[in-house]
Amino acid sequence: MIDLDDELAVRAGDPGGMLGTVAAFPEQCREGYRQGRLAAPLPEVLDVSSIAFCGMGGSAVAGDVIRALYADRLPVPVVVVRSSELPEFCGPHSLVLASSYSGGTAEALACFDEAIKRGCRVIAIASGGELAFRAEELELARVTLPGGFMPRAALGYIALGALGALEAVGFIPPLEHDLEAAAAELAALAATCTPSAPSAVNRAKHLAREIGDRTPVVWGGEGIGSVAAGRWKTQFNENAKIPAWASSLPELDHNEVVGWSQGAGSRSFLVALRHEGEPSDVGARFGPSLDIARAAGATVEEVWASGGSTLSRFLSLSLLGDFTSSYLGIARGVDPTPIEAIERVKRALEEA
Repeated sequence: MIDLDDELAVRAGDPGGMLGTVAAFPEQCREGYRQGRLAAPLPEVLDVSSIAFCGMGGSAVAGDVIRALYADRLPVPVVVVRSSELPEFCGPHSLVLASSYSGGTAEALACFDEAIKRGCRVIAIASGGELAFRAEELELARVTLPGGFMPRAALGYIALGALGALEAVGFIPPLEHDLEAAAAELAALAATCTPSAPSAVNRAKHLAREIGDRTPVVWGGEGIGSVAAGRWKTQFNENAKIPAWASSLPELDHNEVVGWSQGAGSRSFLVALRHEGEPSDVGARFGPSLDIARAAGATVEEVWASGGSTLSRFLSLSLLGDFTSSYLGIARGVDPTPIEAIERVKRALEEA
């Protein structure tokens, strides 16, 4: 394992520059929001009765963010579509957001094409590629994102681009004040997670060192905690190149908790993502649920979000997970940036 307090070794172990990209997250969020607000030509949404967010991988997380942040305030239901099939209910009174950072994701393109056939209102979110080309050709609303990033490293652009577009059409209230406060809080967090910051004060390095060669399991409360837990899981997969698992409360107390039998957790490190404003019934479940995991042999650590708004809390949890997973990959001697296994699957499908 690489010593994470050896700054030169850490930088040498990150040739793809993932840590630098992660550190720029606050500015990503600002720019994504700006691009979302500039989306044009905007569709009319007064009679829209449903929203479908279509995407895969890092390009789909924004849909989960929209649901977690606004499901209790949006006047219409929101579904996240992670497949090539648009739900049957989508039609002329549906708003479809087709999200593909690269612009070439097959599933997002299929949903985009089907949405056009059905007469849906459509907004495309992409940095370029076929999705941007088709949207421009049809003179549809586009959120144009900066290019050159791995999709998972563009969460700030994609998520805030989508939120900015929803604000622009009038579905959500103005975000600028909350976003500026969140960006300042994110910048303060990022400053404590730089390669030069030792693990004694660097929460991400500390967590990566503690996880070591254990399998990460991430729990979060339903809502922003659950979405953040899913984000941590996939970032462990792609940045650290290891299996990882994520679950949400209260659901896991109706099934998974039984699996934490004696000795079952000896090779696991459980991260519990907490935040102010958790529903009281969810907050009350963490204590006894974590005790069961500890009794099963798991190492457990609680991580609390920072920030005064729901948006800030979600973004702070996401940023810490991005740093932690990147440091874990570096500690294990792997470059966080490449995703060779995904490329291998794509090549196999193309050959088939």
